[in-house]
Amino acid sequence: MNRNYLLISAAAFVLGAGSMAYVGATAHAGTELSRLDQLRHYQLFDDILERAKSEYVTPVDEDKLINAAIEGMLASLDPHSSYLDPKAYSDMQDTTKGSYGGLGLEVTSEEGAVKIITPMDDTPASRAGIQSGDFIIAIDGQGILGLPLNEAINKMKGEPGQSITLTIARQSVDPFDVSLKREIIRPKAATARLEGDVGYLKLGSGFNEKTTSEAQTAIRGLLTQNPRLKGLVLDLRNNPGGLLDQAVSVSDLFLDGGEVVSQRGRESTDIERYNAHPGDILNGLPMTVLVNSGSASAAEIVAGALQDRKRAEVIGITSYGKGSVQTLFPLHGGADGALKLTTARYFTPSGRSIQRTGIAPDLEVAASRGEAEVLAKQSFQQSEASNWNALDADAGKARRGAHDIAEAPSEDFEKSCSTLNRTEILAKGAACDFQLTRAIDVIHHGSVANTPKLPGLPRLAQAAPNIPGLERFQARGGNANAPSAVPAAAGRPAPAAATPASPAPK
Repeated sequence: MNRNYLLISAAAFVLGAGSMAYVGATAHAGTELSRLDQLRHYQLFDDILERAKSEYVTPVDEDKLINAAIEGMLASLDPHSSYLDPKAYSDMQDTTKGSYGGLGLEVTSEEGAVKIITPMDDTPASRAGIQSGDFIIAIDGQGILGLPLNEAINKMKGEPGQSITLTIARQSVDPFDVSLKREIIRPKAATARLEGDVGYLKLGSGFNEKTTSEAQTAIRGLLTQNPRLKGLVLDLRNNPGGLLDQAVSVSDLFLDGGEVVSQRGRESTDIERYNAHPGDILNGLPMTVLVNSGSASAAEIVAGALQDRKRAEVIGITSYGKGSVQTLFPLHGGADGALKLTTARYFTPSGRSIQRTGIAPDLEVAASRGEAEVLAKQSFQQSEASNWNALDADAGKARRGAHDIAEAPSEDFEKSCSTLNRTEILAKGAACDFQLTRAIDVIHHGSVANTPKLPGLPRLAQAAPNIPGLERFQARGGNANAPSAVPAAAGRPAPAAATPASPAPK
């Protein structure tokens, strides 16, 4: 049976990003209800449905109630299991192919609102002047505050040529409307440029069916531009994941054989291993990998494989921590949509599960002084661990709590770019990207160990947590060794998972 698994993070969503998998279902007799108990539960559900239809204060839509019951059942399992109605299933199939009808926005959820991460180049959104940091507060005149992110995304997607009006909230100006027409969006899976004598490859929009081929073409272009390339920085920051087979084949580009990742299902014998083929497209040139808390799932597979296999050192901050695989089960051939169900965990070549804990960098570097402060004070941070119903981590393992980050940009570094807009900042490259600067430094010095270290911020994490009465409790014999900072929250809405298919040839 062909298997096609999906890895996607929920830290950030590209409009229409998704991935899918199809495997057979397996019954587990030990937890099955008796036939009589099943009938009793079905009757209970039917009784409640009929009472809601007949007695609720206003007429109800039976289909909506049933769909909500299905969604609630799956949501109780983990953050990534869900029901896709026929339209959502069709959209997911389109987007894993690398194109969809939409506006060209990369968005995330913040404070119950849809926040724009970036408009993609040469799309309706970028041409309309929508900016990074804008908030979408209404679509076609209907407010969307508090609407689940995937529902807001679905409202913005649609047939090419259809018109849509977004109400935008932007700092220091009154909310305003922007009218756009949807187009076929073909986000570039890979972009590359030279940073002096070092190549830079960005995989930022998720792992779709075109990612490996585009990455391969981009790398060959860099080698043509500079045959004496000193190394490559692979940027996986804010990459929410995607297809497992693409994560494997991207890793395969840089590995000379050996294991990339394994996945383990419900049964102890249900193990699959994915290996690289001989041949390294860079012929052993030094590599570094950039990650942050938005790097999830398939992106974490690549980072973990290259780190474990000693092919690259990882720079940035700890990744999202989504170590599970989702499988798509089409229902009645897709006519009734599909069931997206968590069916396995994945493990890096050394046997690590990064579920909840994430990929820890070899050199911890904050993107900004503000980010360093947040990590030190451990304000609520979005990660897999912040999802209330996320799968457990390996026994005895937990995501790192509040701590002083190793390195952060200087005030002068930040000031030099503070007056620039996003386009200008991107044009500056490493000059306005401290994490990229340090990744290039590591390549030039040969390793993290050989790279001179730069300072972080003052020891913010040593400040006592703001817990009323804690000092008095400790003074009268309470836990004198209480942690100096509040532990990280245990849950959060997430990135998605990965999907296996056969690895693409190099």
